[in-house]
Amino acid sequence: MSERPVRDSIACAYDRWSQVYDVDANATRDLDALLLRARASDFAGRDVLELGCGTGKNTEWLALYARQILALDFSEGMLEKARARLSGVTRVSFLLHDVRQRWPVEEASRDLILSNLVLEHVEDLRPIFEQAMRALRPGGAFLLSELHPFRQLQGAGASFVRPEDARVEAVRAYLHDVSEYVSAGFAAGIALRTLEEWRDAGAPRTSVPRIMWMTWQKPG
Repeated sequence: MSERPVRDSIACAYDRWSQVYDVDANATRDLDALLLRARASDFAGRDVLELGCGTGKNTEWLALYARQILALDFSEGMLEKARARLSGVTRVSFLLHDVRQRWPVEEASRDLILSNLVLEHVEDLRPIFEQAMRALRPGGAFLLSELHPFRQLQGAGASFVRPEDARVEAVRAYLHDVSEYVSAGFAAGIALRTLEEWRDAGAPRTSVPRIMWMTWQKPG
């Protein structure tokens, strides 16, 4: 089990962002939250592993439904906010951990794994899907939500205004084509059940989608 600080430029950027993350205007974060909250029945009574929990905004909602949650993040600043938000909620455990390393869960121990706006910061996708296959129980699901690659091609990405000096800081990210996600999942042996592309409310069909949402399932 990890609780060692992660000396990584991405983690350090999220440490700085944690001070304003919940109050910043962020259309991608907000659409992602709406899509997640439409799936309450998926989480009822389930053992959940949350990758990249951030300040715990989604974790707090998940705790209304899930049986038990282990929430991971490699930003100490983000985890400090999350732990304060859910202080005293016994069904939720937080752990400082880099999801690019082996996940601190037993084999076939989780009904559901959730990853929201995390994998743009992970260069190699294949180990993520391999870990999902290892951690999920047969029939379990891996729900994956990401900034749409088309948005990244237009120059969009995770960024924030630093409160200390009002400078815009972009967080290091990697562009993954949709086919990279699909290929990594198939190589790990997990099945793709749904692939959805979501635009902002009221946006025309000619606009680029904001969110890509995938549902994967472990056979069995």
